[in-house]
Amino acid sequence: MLRYLVYTFAAIWLIHAFWPSVAHAQQQPRHASQCQAIAEAIPQATFASFTPAAAVKGQATAGEVTITYLGHSTFLIETPGGISIATDYNGWFVPPTPPTVATMNKAHSSHYTLTPDPAIRTVLHGWGDDGGPARHDLVVGDTYIRNVTTDIRAGGGAMERDGNSIFIFEVADLCIGHLGHLHHELDDSHYRHIGRLDVLMVPVDGGLTMGAESMSRVVNRLRSSLILPMHRRGPPIDAFLDMFGDDYDKRFADSASVKVSLRSLPSKPLVYILQGV
Repeated sequence: MLRYLVYTFAAIWLIHAFWPSVAHAQQQPRHASQCQAIAEAIPQATFASFTPAAAVKGQATAGEVTITYLGHSTFLIETPGGISIATDYNGWFVPPTPPTVATMNKAHSSHYTLTPDPAIRTVLHGWGDDGGPARHDLVVGDTYIRNVTTDIRAGGGAMERDGNSIFIFEVADLCIGHLGHLHHELDDSHYRHIGRLDVLMVPVDGGLTMGAESMSRVVNRLRSSLILPMHRRGPPIDAFLDMFGDDYDKRFADSASVKVSLRSLPSKPLVYILQGV
């Protein structure tokens, strides 16, 4: 009898000792990122999509995402499940109807607004409202949204830690990333947390964020299949395009929108300049 009681108490102790507590569970990612999994396993890797290409433009498919350039750093992402996302939403460049989600960054007032349209269901700040880093990990409809924080230049040239977010949208088996107002080159830790990006939205202002050469190194390391320039002020777009050699295709679009699916990703990285950039 005594031996039975000892075994029983030992079993109870082991269950309590190794069962994950609520606090421990909260420290784990709530959702699995298909874009990040490979990067965590291979920290030095350069990521690319090897899916055979169709074309950037084509007939609509069930897994197709529409990306429209609205202005400055704002794109409208429309998913197969009917979710709409406005990036770096500032209230100036707005879609015809309020988006489901608006992401923001605070480097300048042209990248955020503190009075967004109340019809927007989800507003995500790229900075921490409590002084710490912003941490977003949520599913909205058919889209998983997360962020990776970077630093920004503050007054006097000092760097403000975690003031910017690279927002990543995982939808229709695509990994779509928006660099926000990126002020410095990324390190290995950033690349591990970002993972693979099939579509990359990159600022090409030539210095307000980073110089063209520094930004091109980030683009080269991420090795996305489709690169969408944005945030162009000052230098012509050619100054950015000249940073890339024959390993990249470069093309000017005849509209402000592009439809993309996993099957239609170009096999050779393409810098695609949407109208309005």
